[in-house]
Amino acid sequence: MSDLVSADGFKQALRRWASGVTILTSKANGEIHGMTVSAFASVSASPPLVLVCTNTSSTTHAVIHAGGVFGVNVLASDQAELSSRFAFGDHTTRFEGVGFREGRTGVPFLDGCLAQMECRVRSAHFEGTHSIYIGEVLDVVVRDGEPLLYFDGGYRTLAPKVG
Repeated sequence: MSDLVSADGFKQALRRWASGVTILTSKANGEIHGMTVSAFASVSASPPLVLVCTNTSSTTHAVIHAGGVFGVNVLASDQAELSSRFAFGDHTTRFEGVGFREGRTGVPFLDGCLAQMECRVRSAHFEGTHSIYIGEVLDVVVRDGEPLLYFDGGYRTLAPKVG
């Protein structure tokens, strides 16, 4: 008998965690890739470090591993369609018709995002089905707006401030 909770029980608990939505992008060997990621967090302000988790079977994971760089695009409240495209769409056509610019390392940054962070992989840790990448933040771009949120299997927006 296992002491671990079932995968279904674990997923149900995680559905109760509201999070922002990001699209993780990378470039290596002339290829660009991206995928929707909610597993993102800050690690340190000095030095500036962030954490992202990627499934080791994803194409984007392979590109990050090869190139050693990634971009974090924090999505705005009007970018739910873009999030779905990068979560479920064909990875070979995700960037078609999508406006973006390249950062100094070549990673793509999507138009209209609230924040963008250009990162160099500082370390990688492999656990279960995922890699945990710690990225050193090289550059940031921010703009005003409201974030896209994800909760209980769907997209949400912020409610008015309380208090």
